[in-house]
Amino acid sequence: MRKSLVLVAGLLTVGMWASAQAAVVSYKATLTGASEVPPVTTSATGTAAVNVDTATKKLSWTVTYSGLTAAAAHIHCGAAAGANAGVAVNFGTSLASPIQGSGEMTDAQLADLAAGKCYVNIHTANNKGGEIRGQLAK
Repeated sequence: MRKSLVLVAGLLTVGMWASAQAAVVSYKATLTGASEVPPVTTSATGTAAVNVDTATKKLSWTVTYSGLTAAAAHIHCGAAAGANAGVAVNFGTSLASPIQGSGEMTDAQLADLAAGKCYVNIHTANNKGGEIRGQLAK
């Protein structure tokens, strides 16, 4: 019985240590037409909140917006503010505000995110390159 208790206590300690190593990091962005590259004149606005579990590389997002009809929405990685980059995470096809979902990122994308080189972009029929954008920051 004593050996079983020691084993259980040891397993619990290892489990707690492993979960303590995982960190959830939160990123936010304010989405505006002025942040687009090139800038877009629009009254649309939005916000994005992205949470990343660094151990599992999984992320979840909530993006709210008003003043537009979204045709596509993504996280783009590999560019600082003022530059464009490719799509890293697609938000799918259910794009009514709030857009909520989850996905995964590669190590390179997570490094870009930590370095401030990822942004949220909402595209519309009138602005196929993006109508509102915001750089993700801790």
